Amino acid sequence: MPTAIEEEVQQLPKLSNEEIARYSRHLILPEVGMEGQQKLKAAKVLCVGTGGLGAPLALYLTAAGVGTIGLIDFDVVDESNLQRQIIHSQSTVGMLKVDSAERMLKGLNKNVKVVKHNTMLTSANALEIFKDYDVIADGTDNFQTRYLVNDACVLTGKPNAYGSIFRFEGQASVFATEEGPCYRCLYPEPPPPGLVPSCAEGGVLGILPGLVGVIQATEVIKLILGIGEPLVGRLLLVDALGMNFRTLKLRKNPNCPACGTHEIKELIDYDQFCGIEKPTSVGPLEVSRDKAVADAAVVDGIPQISVEELKKKLDAKADIFVLDVREPHEYPIANLGAPLIPVGTIESRIGEIAGHKNDEVIVHCRSGARSQKAALALKAAGFTNVHNLTGGILAWAEKIDPSMPKY
Repeated sequence: MPTAIEEEVQQLPKLSNEEIARYSRHLILPEVGMEGQQKLKAAKVLCVGTGGLGAPLALYLTAAGVGTIGLIDFDVVDESNLQRQIIHSQSTVGMLKVDSAERMLKGLNKNVKVVKHNTMLTSANALEIFKDYDVIADGTDNFQTRYLVNDACVLTGKPNAYGSIFRFEGQASVFATEEGPCYRCLYPEPPPPGLVPSCAEGGVLGILPGLVGVIQATEVIKLILGIGEPLVGRLLLVDALGMNFRTLKLRKNPNCPACGTHEIKELIDYDQFCGIEKPTSVGPLEVSRDKAVADAAVVDGIPQISVEELKKKLDAKADIFVLDVREPHEYPIANLGAPLIPVGTIESRIGEIAGHKNDEVIVHCRSGARSQKAALALKAAGFTNVHNLTGGILAWAEKIDPSMPKY
């Protein structure tokens, strides 16, 4: 009579001679071997996002022989993605990211099944999508989706191979296992809206998501194979500039509403939880988030003005004061000729523009998020007629001056 272990092995998918040759460097590792490679072939992994983190993550999981790779994304490939999202290429610009990623993955390994979810991950569909996968790999770039992924993982009992990046730094961990903490244990509350800029606003070193995404892929494979020490209860901090790696110990919070007390029994409105205004239309990931501010006439008491309205005022030589609140290194890329005071220094440099307190002031940045923050600071300092330029200099390049570079 076969043992339970032998029966389990017998149920794993067989490897063809071609697959045995393909994965030979795995098969000669005793920690992997034939059985481990069969486990990889049987595994189903969902990559949430096919951007900076999802690109190396999906590529290496595909190369390793994970049998089913799920891809969830609703964005399209843009040239600005190619600096870091190596799963896409010049030839796929304008394509849906899930289609572009599938092309690359199938070209890498014909044996892997690619399941495409061309949709935004929401509270309405997350549980249904997650149930078909063994491991969820979170490669998202915003807090509301990270909390959504976390809660859905806890509710479905799926481990969450987590990664995040910003500028030159990254983080990685494994959340939502039975014995370890979840994302809410580390971050019980989201930061105030606008406090932490996105990669679109703050930038990211193109190589950094490669580092962190490969770490995520490593953790996924360890979870599937049951080998090594996954990053359960540990947060790995990556500093690419100093090339330093530090590990912080994390503890499961017994009072965590997700994995501790289990108060969270269903998925909630995560935009509301994170204080994010809902977009009025759905488009590419970064665009839809920016539009949450851009589509409103007044946001937090600050009137919003379009680039078309600004152009009319400039052409009419209206008595207005335009202020650029981006960083100095952004100015040479593209500018409107306006004086520059970075948003982080605006409160300490109010005196430089005090003469415009009663003028019509129009504040702009790259896309409208930082300038909204600066406009609020000016209003608090007594400026009486402050407007935020919706869409920022990107909108100006798109609608007013197509010769201006976008970045």
